[in-house]
Amino acid sequence: MDPKKKVLVIGGGFAGIQAIRNLDENIFDILLIDKLNHHQFQPLFYQVATSQIEPSSISFPLRNIFKSKKNVQVRLAEVLSINSSQNKVLTSIGEFGYDYLILAIGCRTNFYGNAAIEKNSFTLKTTYDAISVRNHIILTFEKIISASEAEKEALLNLVIVGAGPTGVELSGAFAEIKRNILPKDYPGIDFSKFKIILVEGSKNTLNAMSDHSSKASRKYLEQMGVKVFTETYVKNYDGETLTFQDGESIKSKTVIWAAGVTGNTLDNIPEESLVHGNRIKVDRINKVSWADNIFALGDIAYMETPKYPKGHPQVANVAINQAKNLARNLKYIEKGRRT
Repeated sequence: MDPKKKVLVIGGGFAGIQAIRNLDENIFDILLIDKLNHHQFQPLFYQVATSQIEPSSISFPLRNIFKSKKNVQVRLAEVLSINSSQNKVLTSIGEFGYDYLILAIGCRTNFYGNAAIEKNSFTLKTTYDAISVRNHIILTFEKIISASEAEKEALLNLVIVGAGPTGVELSGAFAEIKRNILPKDYPGIDFSKFKIILVEGSKNTLNAMSDHSSKASRKYLEQMGVKVFTETYVKNYDGETLTFQDGESIKSKTVIWAAGVTGNTLDNIPEESLVHGNRIKVDRINKVSWADNIFALGDIAYMETPKYPKGHPQVANVAINQAKNLARNLKYIEKGRRT
């Protein structure tokens, strides 16, 4: 019987988990490496941030997910670089070899080089981020109760920058709790003065989606009381004042930055294989250009097709189906080599 091939999966997001679940355990031994010991259900981060669900509802220990799969091991580490010529990766706990390498390293928030915004605003890319937003919001309302009138303006302005899915979901969720929950929890606060402001650089909310989605989302948010500013660009944020490129400004103690993502990086990924947003170019089976046994999945993967000439959208459904497809293709490749 042929020995099993070693598959190294970097990243325990939707793509990484689905790849592991679907890889043939009779053919492959799998090692999953991630910086976190749990999978995070990103589509519901906004509900944690708005105190609608608990963090434990969307965080699942990786070892528990794969406890019934005897061919899977999990290691907690940070991957630093790839040595494709030797089929090894260097991590914070040592080197690991592979026959096949699957990069499912996802994306991080893009601050477009603005260090002040990065330092002073909140993001929503991890469960920890969502908890930080939730705790900050609760503390902010506690401060409002005893704040002076001069201090209240900045505390009562909540600004979300970026009207993609995250920004729209967050704005709507905050509008709902403003209407239904917060007045009961904080009867001493006049919530008619609590402003939820959504700022977007393009012409529409959900600009990457259909015209119907863009128009419907904006109409819904405005009906809920969200102030929506489109074709508006942020210049800076110092923790007190959000400044726009046209010179206007808003006082706010709470700015959540959801204005785009950029791919996570590893050393030794060839620069010529990267496109805008730090995504890695892949072919129709998600293979990278510089090695025959390395594949990229999910948000980090950039696959041009007739339907998606600028790459697939960076959403969970794409990651899941790319992973399932790759698992099938790796089985076909190995069966072809073994016959």
